[in-house]
Amino acid sequence: MLLDVDNTLLDNDRVIADLERHLAQAFEADTQASGAERAHRYWAIFEKRRAEFGYADYLGALQRYRAQNPRDPNVLQISFFLLDYPFAERLFRGSLAVIERLRSWGRTCPRTRLATRESPAANTSHNAGLRECSGERY
Repeated sequence: MLLDVDNTLLDNDRVIADLERHLAQAFEADTQASGAERAHRYWAIFEKRRAEFGYADYLGALQRYRAQNPRDPNVLQISFFLLDYPFAERLFRGSLAVIERLRSWGRTCPRTRLATRESPAANTSHNAGLRECSGERY
């Protein structure tokens, strides 16, 4: 069974709120350009990618932001925030139990952009413990 992670198993609204706070702090720490302006650029890229691909791609948006703003010193700090983000704390209550129940009926595959092989260190499913629960191995 294919399971959507974004706003089905994982509360993306809370992830976005946490990232918005972190971006505001990271970008305001550097006075070279308006922090609000740089955060707005990141979110514009994020929303464009979300519309284009149909999923929330936080790290992909940051990579695109970095390509367009190669001298922004905050990108590394923001990437560490995303890589270390406690996605497991943002799972909806009962998400793991649902996966476990579905697993008793057959193979389950939680999917999000970050759950692909291209970005294993940053994938939401891995950080949230969803792959282990589903029995999925890469």
